Amino acid sequence: MFTGEYRVAVDDKGRIAVPVRFRAEFAAGGLVSKWLDGCIALHPRAAWEAIAARVDPLPFTDARGRELQRFLYGTAFEIELDKQGRLVVPAVLRTFAKLGDQAVMVGSRTHLELWSPTAWETWSDRMDQPDVLAEHLQGLGI
Repeated sequence: MFTGEYRVAVDDKGRIAVPVRFRAEFAAGGLVSKWLDGCIALHPRAAWEAIAARVDPLPFTDARGRELQRFLYGTAFEIELDKQGRLVVPAVLRTFAKLGDQAVMVGSRTHLELWSPTAWETWSDRMDQPDVLAEHLQGLGI
């Protein structure tokens, strides 16, 4: 399970080191892609296949299904960790997420997300508001 928040450097080749505790999850490879809210997602292969199993059956005659398939598959790139536990984030994805020389890697249970520090701070500050968090928890019966 992916949890926590990590500040990571992005080198001039677009390489990012995955925290040691998560590297085994990517032993079989994975995919990096555009994701929701302007961030990038890092999915281990098994997690990506679980998403694909739900998206693939969508009929090609359904416009929303085609759009989702284009978004998921058209913006995804296969990744492998190098011997130092780094992966390369393609330039098109770094531009999309507005990553400079720093990123915030956030655990999101089945995958990791990469955020620009500014975007993550904005999102995090909003969620730190008690009313906002309470609104999200309300439907859970907690």
